[in-house]
Amino acid sequence: MVVSCEEVWREISNYLDGEVEPTLRVAIQEHIRGCKRCTAVLDGTRNVLQLYGDERMLEVPLGFSQRLHQRLGENMPGNRRSFLGWMVAAAAACLVVGSFEVARSSAFRGPQLRSEHAQPGTGVPPDMMVVVSEGGKLFHAAGCPFIHKKTKLRMITAAEASRQGYSPCVRCMKKYLVATAS
Repeated sequence: MVVSCEEVWREISNYLDGEVEPTLRVAIQEHIRGCKRCTAVLDGTRNVLQLYGDERMLEVPLGFSQRLHQRLGENMPGNRRSFLGWMVAAAAACLVVGSFEVARSSAFRGPQLRSEHAQPGTGVPPDMMVVVSEGGKLFHAAGCPFIHKKTKLRMITAAEASRQGYSPCVRCMKKYLVATAS
């Protein structure tokens, strides 16, 4: 089973909790072994879970807040007290807004595609038999001269190739679509 980066990102929490099927777990482990981005996502998610899962991180002694405010008030000149309060409030607001922006931008939006070669296979007939190579990223029409790694080729449907994370070869798929449209 081959998984894409997006599938790994969707299942990363379940993977860390040990709640994925054994075949998917093996596929994710193989993918992570060869993908630096997914390894970074896994490490970052593991760190966040460890930090927020540690109850000691959020515990403060009873009365700590009052003592802190009293001590700060004693050490600050009178006219700067309100300025410091506003600065702390503004910094906290920026931190909260920034955290939500980072979470929203990275967790719910897929990565921007950098080239037309990474576009999903729209318009390619799903039952069309295509050629994929082991370790490759593209699927091709039979006879495409741009197939790399010609040693381990196999034929599957275009729908199955897309499901496994392959993208269409722009060169041969454009030729095929132009030939069938006319």
